[in-house]
Amino acid sequence: MTALAGVVLGRVYAGPLLPQLVAGAAAGSVLVGVAARRLPSWLVAPLSVLAMAAWTGWSMRLAAARADLPGSLSEVTVDAARNGIPRLLTAMIPVEPTPDTLLVPLVATWLAGLAGTEVALRAGRVLAGYLPAVLLYAGALYVVGPNAAPAWWPTVVFVAVAALGLAGSARPRSDTAGPIPGPVPALRAAVRLRLAAGTTFGLVVVVSLVAALGPTVVAQVGGRPVDPRRYVEPPTVETLDENPLVRISGWALRPEQELLRVRTDRPASGAAASPGTSPGPADPSGGERARIRLAVLSDYDGVTWRVGATYRSAGRILPAVTPAAGSTVETVRQEITVSELSGRLLPAVATPREVSGARVAYDPLTGTLIRPEGLVPGLRYTVTSERERPDENLLSIADVPAGDSVARVLRVPDGAPEPLRRLATQLAEENGAPYARATAVEEFLAEHYRLVADAPSGHAYPNLAFFLFGPRNGGGQRGTSEQFAAAFAVLGRLTGLPTRVVVGFASPGDGPVRAGDAYAWPEVLFDQVGWVPFNPLPRPDEEPRPVEEDFRPVPEDPPPSEAPQPSVEPTVSPEPAAAPGGSADRRGVPPAVLVGGGTGGLLLIVGAVLLTLLAMRRALSRGRLRRGDPGERIAGAWREVTDALRLAGHPVGADLSATEVAERARRAVPGPAPGDPGRQDLAGIDELADLLNRVGFAPGTATGEQANHAAGVAQAYVDGLRAGRSRWRRLLWSIHPGPLRWR
Repeated sequence: MTALAGVVLGRVYAGPLLPQLVAGAAAGSVLVGVAARRLPSWLVAPLSVLAMAAWTGWSMRLAAARADLPGSLSEVTVDAARNGIPRLLTAMIPVEPTPDTLLVPLVATWLAGLAGTEVALRAGRVLAGYLPAVLLYAGALYVVGPNAAPAWWPTVVFVAVAALGLAGSARPRSDTAGPIPGPVPALRAAVRLRLAAGTTFGLVVVVSLVAALGPTVVAQVGGRPVDPRRYVEPPTVETLDENPLVRISGWALRPEQELLRVRTDRPASGAAASPGTSPGPADPSGGERARIRLAVLSDYDGVTWRVGATYRSAGRILPAVTPAAGSTVETVRQEITVSELSGRLLPAVATPREVSGARVAYDPLTGTLIRPEGLVPGLRYTVTSERERPDENLLSIADVPAGDSVARVLRVPDGAPEPLRRLATQLAEENGAPYARATAVEEFLAEHYRLVADAPSGHAYPNLAFFLFGPRNGGGQRGTSEQFAAAFAVLGRLTGLPTRVVVGFASPGDGPVRAGDAYAWPEVLFDQVGWVPFNPLPRPDEEPRPVEEDFRPVPEDPPPSEAPQPSVEPTVSPEPAAAPGGSADRRGVPPAVLVGGGTGGLLLIVGAVLLTLLAMRRALSRGRLRRGDPGERIAGAWREVTDALRLAGHPVGADLSATEVAERARRAVPGPAPGDPGRQDLAGIDELADLLNRVGFAPGTATGEQANHAAGVAQAYVDGLRAGRSRWRRLLWSIHPGPLRWR
């Protein structure tokens, strides 16, 4: 039964080593207990613990050898004893059987087998002896959590073995005692009465427990098990490891500092460089330089780019990543020796698949590696990576993904400078396709800005605004790769591209990697292609053009015309020539009739147009608020609010979330006085935003009552916002044709 706990737990482990070692521990603990059953009870536990230590030590040695872990057996075992539980609960699925992920299951299995054997053999309580095995089995199920399919067949086998054990222990014992003195019939009647009472009481208890706990147990059968890993904090990193982008400027000032030494087993067949990329820092040999990735930064809050990773302890084999359709994958194997690189981030070519020689933690979403103990000079490890190269022919027609899965790499924090937004708008308007937009941003940065080594670090909004639009003679329009990559990523997100920043090194393949080889580059995510790197750095032999030639950060108003207004000389109208016969032609239409008829016709046309616009606007609002399912009506109510904001001169961008739009909607009604129509519905705007998020994230869950409430909130807010306009603006509000064509 204790061995079945290893079968259950082994479903989240890589390979069969854990179930095999757990089965050995289960068998060993039972065999020691059976063999020592005639010895004094105080002697059994020490003997069993000695046998457990021998089996555990041999298992630690076997696991360390298979995982190729450095250090002696004693060091590995002590480290596993100190960190076994947290590493087991923070390990990446599937868990590699290493000493620190094997020690706890082996010790728990042996102790459960020892306790169960002693209770069953010495005390003769087989049912009580099942308790340690049941607790061990339940613990294995809890550790597995939702990370494996339900363990149906091990549970059935577990129950069957328990039933067989109970049946075997229920054999009648030979009665060696003599006849019972006294009134035998009376004694038998008392025994029967006690048995009947005990049976009845037990039956009542069982039925009561089933009635009380049955619904709860049945409800949990189809539920999702709790994952204990969410209660354990994974390995954390220091500030420099969370944002290594700030280290670029320091490395640029010490370009000769040796950080790494690399030896590469080159792939069998070469491949062309990825589109939109170049080797990064100049390669004196003229050949392609491999990108060694240090960290991937996906989160930006307007001040700092951060990795934002959740690291899980990993073994040698890392989870496989499915390559994009049409891309080519080549295997790159590198032996890396740390020289003067500090921190915990572990450099590797993307995407790592196997790491040996160092204990690592891994974030599968970004592909970033760390060594929890930190880097030390002389550390040598080997990384096998699967480098992916996208199909160039797909890029020009590739789209970019949208939705919750990429919201993290599309988010633009509030506070983006207006010139930055206008530059992004200009680049997006001139280039429609996503790849064209990315290339336009890349070329704009490469053509207008200078790469220098002594630029100060910083990539907050003010730093990027100064880098892009600051005076050239005052330190602006120049920076390190930090500013180039960060500016590309922010401009890309403002144009609707999912972007991220990567920090790494340009390596020639073999030899030292120095601080001057460190740089940052941006990447863009395309559908069916994956992450594609871009290189916005200028070419060394080209002089940057002034930014003002293609974009003016501050829009200029047209200067007033100073030309004198032409004077019109009064002229004398010639006398009309007299009609023949000396009198006017009375058969013609009088001018007054012509003017009156033309004016009246024009008014009728204008009135018809205005009435048509009014009817179309009202029909549009009725259709949005009253037609369709509740989700469509809630979305229509939201469109009414956003159209009203646009009519009031407060348009909202498509990059804003519903909560941010609601905040702007509240600010658009400046301090309404008590009794104003807009005051009571400002809080309702937040409710409407929540309903819109529910429709987006949980389609089909909105009710008709919620849709009616959303319509009421939208109508009241629009009326309140309209009431705050001038009388002329209120008249034009209902007939403005904009909402009929806005999308």
